Parts: sequence; structure tokens; C-alpha cells
Amino acid sequence: MSKPTLFLVSSLFITGLTITLTPVAHASQPQLVSQLQPEQQRLRELLRQARDLVDAGNYPQAIATYQQAANLDRDNAKIFSGIGYLQARQGNFREAARAYQQAIALEPNNAEFQYALGYSLANAEENAAAAEAYRQALRLERNHINSYWGLGVVLLRQKDYDGAIQVYRQVISLQPKNAQAHQLLGTVFLQQGRPQEAIKALQQAESLAPLDSNIQLTLGMAWLTQGDIDTALKVFDRAAKLEPNNSQVYLQIGKILQAQEDFVGALKAFQRAVAVQSDLVEAQAAIGDILLTEENYLEAIVAYRRLIEIAPQDAQAHYNLGLALKGRERIAEAITAVEKARDLFRRQDNRDGVKKAESLLQDLKKARR
Repeated sequence: MSKPTLFLVSSLFITGLTITLTPVAHASQPQLVSQLQPEQQRLRELLRQARDLVDAGNYPQAIATYQQAANLDRDNAKIFSGIGYLQARQGNFREAARAYQQAIALEPNNAEFQYALGYSLANAEENAAAAEAYRQALRLERNHINSYWGLGVVLLRQKDYDGAIQVYRQVISLQPKNAQAHQLLGTVFLQQGRPQEAIKALQQAESLAPLDSNIQLTLGMAWLTQGDIDTALKVFDRAAKLEPNNSQVYLQIGKILQAQEDFVGALKAFQRAVAVQSDLVEAQAAIGDILLTEENYLEAIVAYRRLIEIAPQDAQAHYNLGLALKGRERIAEAITAVEKARDLFRRQDNRDGVKKAESLLQDLKKARR
């Protein structure tokens, strides 16, 4: 799913901080007014400095400055929310969550703070707590769409598919023409193994956003799960035309053609995928496998060496490289590759892998004599 904007109210948190010192109770207390005035000026100066530091991109120093301001004005929730925002911008999500909790303690009915807390907790992988924060935001503001998106994500992480379906249906009830909500609903149905319902939801998404290649990609996968390969291939082709630089589309086309034993077409699709995304491991592995199957050992060697560059811990890649080198009678190099594969299989506690690597090593050492 597309990542929501970090926080919709970031400008409020950072530039809209206000001074909320306790007002003077009586005008007959001139000494108290005199004592507060320097503190008030100091607070204003700290907030100004913090905003300048934010503009300069110096977030750590901005946080330190906001914390000084918080020590002067412990009742200003926006100061704490500003600290939370900056911590989140730096990827310090647990620290961000603590800051937002302080803001919420001061303003418990602020839906934006609850959403930001949920976002921070979700990124800290505290999914149950994140879900509760998102739900609290929705109790306060029923139409808070970003909270629905966040809640859907954490429910899927918890494999609460029924809960996620309910969330996306709620979004659709609020925004019937929201293509993303229909797509996400279809994606959850697909994860649940309900392809017919997935197709229905995804076709609705397609009708709302016919030029969205990601919807086409998910729809194609739904047709594939349903067993309708021809329709899936047509949908993937349509997705490729809409977005020629989407590597996942070519990957799926390649997998379909490979399953149909159209190795020429599959190879072209996988090569197109890695041309778009050079570190796409699955496509690069498939290229090597097809070349190895066709006994094109020289190109298979090149393909597997490229695969090992992007996935050096892939034991199977080293093993297959050994097979390709054996096919070219480059025995010493093949032994080195298979020994590496065996060692990786051992580290991964893959007994079958170790067994087949040792068997191949025996054959190679015999061939060397």
C-alpha cells in the first residue's frame, strides 16, 4: 500500500507552536508578571531557534531546543508533538511515540496526535499498540482516512484479515470512489484465498482508475490464482503497456510463460524485468535457470555470477553456478562454487542442500582425476 504522508499536520506541529504560559491571576501581582516576562521571552526565542534549525535540516539540535522549550512550558502539547514529528523524520520511532504520548496526555482528544502515535508505533513494529492508537483516532474523528490506512496495515501484519476487510469496507462507505480502498480490499481477499471476491473488488478499482498499472498487476494475480492463465496474461500485458518500467509486471509474465514452457518468451520477460530493476533476485535466478535448462552454460555462468553479486548468500545460486561451470568443463571453478554452496547450506541448516552439494562435489572430484 502507498505510504501515507508522514503527518498531515507537520506544519502545525513545527511552525504553529504557541506559548501557553499560565495567565496571571490578578493584576495586583506585578512581581509575578515581572518574573514571567523573561521566561516568556526565552520561550519565544527557543521556539524561533528550533524552527530555524528545522528549516536548516538540523533535526537533532532542533529536538534539543524544543526539549528546552518544553522544560519552560510543560503544558504545551504542540511542543511535544513537534519533538515526535522530528524523531519520526529521523526514523527514531520509539522516541517519537514517547513524545506523542506526552502530547496526548495533555490533549487526549486530539485525533492527529493519536494518528501520529499509531504511525510511530507501527513503524516500531508495536502493532497491537499501533492498532489501538489508530482506533482511538477514529473514535475521535470518524472520517480520519489516514488512520484507516494505518489500521489496515497493522491488522494485516497481525493476520487479522477479517478486521482489515472491515476497515477497507468502512473507507469505501465513506469514499465509494476511492480506487485504492477497492484495490486493498481485493488484495486482502487474495491473501485469504478468495480469488472470486478479489476479482470483483479489483474490477471495481479498475473501473475507477483504469490507468493504474498496480491495480492491473493485482488483478492479473487474482486471475492467475483463479486458474485463468489466458486472462491473467492479457491483464499483465495491459499493465506493461500502462507502465513499461514496472519490473513486477514482467516478472509475472515471465513466470506464466515459464510455466507454459515458453522459455523464449519467459527469458525475454525476465530480462526485461532485470533491465528495469537490476537487483530483482527472482527474475535473475529465473534467467539462470532457463539458460541452464537449455544447456546454454556460458550465458548461465554470466547470469549466476550476476545473481551472486546481488544475493551473495543464495546457496542455490552458487550450486547452479557449479552446474553451469561443470557443463563447460571448468571443473576447478565448479568445485569452488559448489563448496561455497555446501557451506551456505550448512549455515542455513538445509540438510537436503548439503547432501546434494556433497554429491555433486564427489562427481566433480572424480571428473578432475
